[in-house]
Amino acid sequence: MRRLIVPLLLVALAVTAFLYRDRWLPQPPGQSGYLGYVEGETILIGAPQAGRIFEMEAIKGHAVNTGEVLFALDPAQAQAEVARAEAALATASATHQNLLTGKREEEIAVIRAQIGQARASLALAHKELQRASTLASSGTAAQSRLDQAQEQVNHYESRLAELSASEKVAALPARSPEIGAAAARAAEADAQLVAARDKLKNLSPVAPATADVDDVFFKAGEWVAAGQPVVSLLAPGDVNLRFFVPEAALAKARPGTLITYRCDGCGAPGRATISRVASQPEYTPPVIYSEGARAKLVYLVEARPEAPDTQLRPGLPIEVEPLS
Repeated sequence: MRRLIVPLLLVALAVTAFLYRDRWLPQPPGQSGYLGYVEGETILIGAPQAGRIFEMEAIKGHAVNTGEVLFALDPAQAQAEVARAEAALATASATHQNLLTGKREEEIAVIRAQIGQARASLALAHKELQRASTLASSGTAAQSRLDQAQEQVNHYESRLAELSASEKVAALPARSPEIGAAAARAAEADAQLVAARDKLKNLSPVAPATADVDDVFFKAGEWVAAGQPVVSLLAPGDVNLRFFVPEAALAKARPGTLITYRCDGCGAPGRATISRVASQPEYTPPVIYSEGARAKLVYLVEARPEAPDTQLRPGLPIEVEPLS
């Protein structure tokens, strides 16, 4: 048994050395690629105001199309504001229209009837004046009766003139300043109604683009604060490749340069365009992606894939071919 211990230890050491050869064997210059990972640019959809989540339509991991409702806040208060704004607009519009049209036909008919009565009374007053004048001239009646008859004629003539003027005024609209003020109040009520309806609509945020639901942070019935993210979306083209280039190859990594990358399960190599090169160096890339490249001066480089690739998921390790 003791004779087998030494051979077994040697075999274990050889296997360990083979598996971790990248830790101690130098990498051939120009032969290894640049290591990196996929970063997703998620879209955070937040609550437009504080409230309770009424419905949750988004499902984590499912796809949504442009314009689809993701979730909805409790609309009771917003619906009441819309109803109140609609009533205010109806009142303001009715007031404005009433000032434009003048009095109703029924009201004008009452004034016309009063004019008829005034004319009849005036005619009777004229007859009484004529009789009083005849009697006064013959000395049969006193002068005071003639004066009273003349006063009655003057009274009914003034009354008839007043009613005729009222008939003309009743057919006219209100004064221009009053009409303008009423129109302004109607416009204000209409603007308040538009704002109330927009507020109600905003309580049900929709997907701005076709994307996958990356995460859902709340459930129906939970309370959210204003502006707090509720759903995160990831569109197929909203991903970046982030990899690390040694200082010696930095001059070749310029924005606009095409690169070739590979990833596990992605099939054929893909193409991407460098969009950004970090201005400050890093002395080691992330440990989980390149533990064997420590103590090398590297720069972070970002690249945008030429075409959307559903295989590029956030966090997926990639390897970029050396820049030529």
